[in-house]
Amino acid sequence: MLSHEKVWAAIDALAARNALSASGLAKRAGLDSTAFNKSKRQSADGRPRWPSTESIAKIMDATGASLDDFFDLVKRRDTATVPLLGFAQAGAGGYFDDAGFPAGHGWDEVPLPAGAGEGAYALQVQGDSMLPLYRDGDVVIVDPAAQLRKGDRVVAKTTTGEVTAKILARKTSKVVELQSLNPDHPDRTVPADDIVWIARIVWASQ
Repeated sequence: MLSHEKVWAAIDALAARNALSASGLAKRAGLDSTAFNKSKRQSADGRPRWPSTESIAKIMDATGASLDDFFDLVKRRDTATVPLLGFAQAGAGGYFDDAGFPAGHGWDEVPLPAGAGEGAYALQVQGDSMLPLYRDGDVVIVDPAAQLRKGDRVVAKTTTGEVTAKILARKTSKVVELQSLNPDHPDRTVPADDIVWIARIVWASQ
């Protein structure tokens, strides 16, 4: 049975399947970037606001999804979701606590892949600094609770607000050595006191 929640969740899932946020999916379909915002899903008096059949047709056309694909997503709606942020937002204040767990509100969400634990969240790659492993627009799932090991792909935030994805080469009580994913970008050795948080990448939308 169709429900307001399941239809909107299917739109979110279609966006995630294509490594997009809900606003990114709207833009790809030629719609206003705010068309699928959480605030647009309820009217001013609190009544559910449904997406139009025209907007659904446009996002299916933009992603190559069939009507059957879309209804399969509607039927699969019981999956958990995680917050989705861009790397620039991750570097700003107020979005994370001191341990690297999401603490803000109002962000987009994507379905939670298998293997990611409670407290995991998604980051959308921006730019080319993470090539060749991650391309601009890819979505990575980060789990702050996952144990870190040498060779893990990680995301780290420094005290300057920089958020970067690297390979963990070494971590001691004094320094954290990070190997660059892109050979055009240098490796980093960062004093441990300059790392606000570091978390393992457990999944990527490649």
